[in-house]
Amino acid sequence: MAPRLSLRGSIAARLAVGYGVLVAAAMAALSAIVYFGTVGVFERSIDNTILAAQARLTSAWREGGRPALVGEIDVQLHDLNDTDTEMLGLVGADGRLVSGNLGSWDPATPPADMATGRLVSVRMARRGTPAPVPVSVRLVVVGLEDGSRLVVGRDLVDVDAIRSVVEHALLVSAAVSILLAFFGAQLFRGRLEARIGEIRRTTARIAAGELSSRIGVQGRDEFAHLGQDINRMLDRIEALMEGVRHVSNSIAHDLRTPLGRVRNRLDRALQSSVDPDALVLDARMAIEDIDGVISLFDKLLQIAALEAGVRAGSAETLDLAAIAQDMSELYEVAAEEQGVTLRYSGAPEATVRGDRDLLANALASLIDNAIKYGRSGGRVDVSVIVQEGATVLTVRDYGPGVPAGDMDKLTRRFYRVDQSRNLPGNGLGLAIVTAIVQLHGGTLDLRGLEPGFEASMHFPAQR
Repeated sequence: MAPRLSLRGSIAARLAVGYGVLVAAAMAALSAIVYFGTVGVFERSIDNTILAAQARLTSAWREGGRPALVGEIDVQLHDLNDTDTEMLGLVGADGRLVSGNLGSWDPATPPADMATGRLVSVRMARRGTPAPVPVSVRLVVVGLEDGSRLVVGRDLVDVDAIRSVVEHALLVSAAVSILLAFFGAQLFRGRLEARIGEIRRTTARIAAGELSSRIGVQGRDEFAHLGQDINRMLDRIEALMEGVRHVSNSIAHDLRTPLGRVRNRLDRALQSSVDPDALVLDARMAIEDIDGVISLFDKLLQIAALEAGVRAGSAETLDLAAIAQDMSELYEVAAEEQGVTLRYSGAPEATVRGDRDLLANALASLIDNAIKYGRSGGRVDVSVIVQEGATVLTVRDYGPGVPAGDMDKLTRRFYRVDQSRNLPGNGLGLAIVTAIVQLHGGTLDLRGLEPGFEASMHFPAQR
């Protein structure tokens, strides 16, 4: 079972916390926008109204002096326009109210201590109310030439009420947002840990030996793509492990027989009654069996070297058609001895880049298989054609062919269609051909036909 991570070490927990922090920051930014977009609009509107009223009253002072200013103050207080919030007054040089509805000032902020001509917020009462109590007021104080002061303002009772409602709503929404962010983060973390946990449980089962376990793929998100990639990797690993088991079993089988024969012959050679001629024959046959074992390991080493690209640096420009024609002529006699007609046809010139010996070795293996397994058809065709972008060398026989269930296994090491292993060989021929073709940047295509079997080596064409 996979170990459980602590919260501090869990990437899912860190992502969930980050998600919650981002949601909280987003809600805080949205709350600030809402607050300043509502309360701020009202405050700016009040400031503009105060400055407009101050401009009218200052204009009246310039045009008619104190009588005109007093008259204008009286008009604005009785024009039924914002009369419940207006606060206007003319304060004499001695500090007494000459005109207006200003009440008592908050002792902490008397008019004499306020900067002249600048909007400020203070607390004061308004005359004419049943119970005059200090309220929040936004006002501007303007000094006049005779030493008196003009006070123009609005009380902020309505704005304070709106501010209170907005702040209460924002506090409630903040509490709800925090709860939603918390539960959303937990849900996010749970989903993420569930997907990761499935992958970890699968890998734990595979580590315990269950190579057939696979990750369940759901949806089309990043975890689904990751699961598909891991499943493909596991398929490849399982195939490789199966190949290793098959190779091990095949090596054990192919070595047991010749080594058993060598032991029996050596055992006979130790008997004192053995005829000298029989002793020589047993020694010669034992050497042949040992040579067969050495040849088997040489082929395995050759495949390993080819897959590692050991001879990749010995490439040269070659005429594949000439190589195919030479190899066909070389195998004509062997084919005739088996009652098979070997024929070559193809392009007069087909240029590829590669190693002559390796390509000839691959073609020889294909021709040898075609003669050995397809001799009942009495014919083997070797051809070279040049297609757009590729040069194709094909060997076809007209024998019984290969069962469809065995087609994808033919290039495995030690795999033989003849499971009884009566025919000579060790099942490494097509594995070597595949390694040679891949070393030259090509592909090997195997097809079952009616009748017969066809093997084609596709190489990139050279200009």
